[in-house]
Amino acid sequence: MSITSLDGNRFADMIIQGANHLSANAQMVDALNVFPVPDGDTGTNMNLSMSSGSKEVQNNKQENIGKVAAALSKGLLMGARGNSGVILSQLFRGFAKDIESKTFLSSIEFAHALEAGVNTAYKAVMKPVEGTILTVAKDASKKAVEIANHETDIIVVMEATLKEAKASLKRTPDLLPVLKEVGVVDSGGQGLVCVYEGFLAVLKGEKLLDMPVVSPSMDELVNAQHHQSVQGFMNTEDIQYGYCTEFMVRFEKDKKEFFEDAFRNDLSEYGDSLLVISDDDVAKVHIHSEQPGDVLSYGQQYGSLIHMKIENMREQHSAIIDSSNSHPGQAVTVPKEKKEYAIIAVSMGSGIADLFKSIGASEVIEGGQTMNPSTEDIMKAIKAAYAHKIILLPNNKNIIMAAEQAAEIAEEEVVVVPSKTVPQGLAAVLAFNPTLSLEKNGQEMQAALAEVKTGLVTFAVRDTNIDGMNIAKNDFMGIQDGKIVETNKDLISASRNLLSKMIDEDAEILTILYGEDTNSEELNQLVEFIGEHYEDLEVEVHNGQQPLYNFIFSVE
Repeated sequence: MSITSLDGNRFADMIIQGANHLSANAQMVDALNVFPVPDGDTGTNMNLSMSSGSKEVQNNKQENIGKVAAALSKGLLMGARGNSGVILSQLFRGFAKDIESKTFLSSIEFAHALEAGVNTAYKAVMKPVEGTILTVAKDASKKAVEIANHETDIIVVMEATLKEAKASLKRTPDLLPVLKEVGVVDSGGQGLVCVYEGFLAVLKGEKLLDMPVVSPSMDELVNAQHHQSVQGFMNTEDIQYGYCTEFMVRFEKDKKEFFEDAFRNDLSEYGDSLLVISDDDVAKVHIHSEQPGDVLSYGQQYGSLIHMKIENMREQHSAIIDSSNSHPGQAVTVPKEKKEYAIIAVSMGSGIADLFKSIGASEVIEGGQTMNPSTEDIMKAIKAAYAHKIILLPNNKNIIMAAEQAAEIAEEEVVVVPSKTVPQGLAAVLAFNPTLSLEKNGQEMQAALAEVKTGLVTFAVRDTNIDGMNIAKNDFMGIQDGKIVETNKDLISASRNLLSKMIDEDAEILTILYGEDTNSEELNQLVEFIGEHYEDLEVEVHNGQQPLYNFIFSVE
């Protein structure tokens, strides 16, 4: 069997199988994370990101490979979670851009598209690190181009690409010493290998024993992406576009040819909250408009209208307000106009979320360890904040790239302050000054990140040796600014020893956020220790209710 031309339908099957295979191996990829903390989520992030791309492909499956790749890029972009997921989205964003005008691909075009994806991904990363998914993708694409220069069979090219990806993966410990120290290969690189294994299986007509990723219906996608209800941010009389309009267009050959981007751009002139989802046969439209008849007339240019629904949102809104007025405990806050500023923070515990809101955050995205929010999650928070200027606080190093990606595509003015921890995020909020420009606020808040030390206490999920320290499964670890500096079988001993390393003569304030698994006796023991040994230190204690981390310390 030989394949010399790759079309969109076969490429779509490659994507779907790649996503399925990655999903089946996500836990294995998670287990390769270097740190033994219980937040190793590379596999989870890559799986959720790739699944989002796969679902978009399933809804846009067609012969034209350029359009299928564009759908993949769109799905990955909005579903990207964590650094690994964002890098994966960039790999296929560059791939899609390179072939956007193509209907079929030859072997050399396929190889060059892989190479274009690598170039895009490297540009997206501020300081690329070798020995990661980037290296595996780069080495694999170089081999693909080398083979495709004299080989027309795409199967042979993909075989060589996968073989080199696996070889590169094995070399990652030689490029990244921490991998060799722990005795693992790069987790992101392993995830990419899983995707490529799925690609090759489809090309060779082989089956991998993976469960399929279930594609949602169009209605489920509409519900998942529907903007925040209008009553959340305006009074009834302030609603500009009063009719929630939904319909489907069944394409007809004698009508206007459908191009989703042009269709979406044209409809955007009729209102807001626009969502367009299409496949080969139909397009589903959701829009808030003041002239629903005009919207339907425009849709008729492409075919017949089915499943039409128009709802008067002013009447709905009035009913909701009336209901709220009759139940004072459920009153709705309805600011009349956009705020000038909004701060959006990521939080991993309800107590921490409340703390962020108490000092000025407008929106808090639930996420952090084990569940990084996607680009789409962040975009929804930006819309919900309803402000002209947005400041994003990721509060986790693995969320920064997704936040930056959201900032890039948002319509609002958005700046990302690259906070890597909750204490850094809290310090940044306190440094916010509403009289300053967005750029200046970004600078001042970023400067505040360096003024705080972060300590984390959690448990080891496996035996390991890192930084010359032997760590046993279930031992408690003290982590200072990203580095494991203490391990102990006793929680309080690990916490005391960590604090002794963090607190120096310049320390003035210690903030303790205790987690959902920390009991009052443990908290009291620690507070008594601090009072006895650091009597000049101002101490604040909050119930962060965060999972996984018994204590989060902030020292200023």
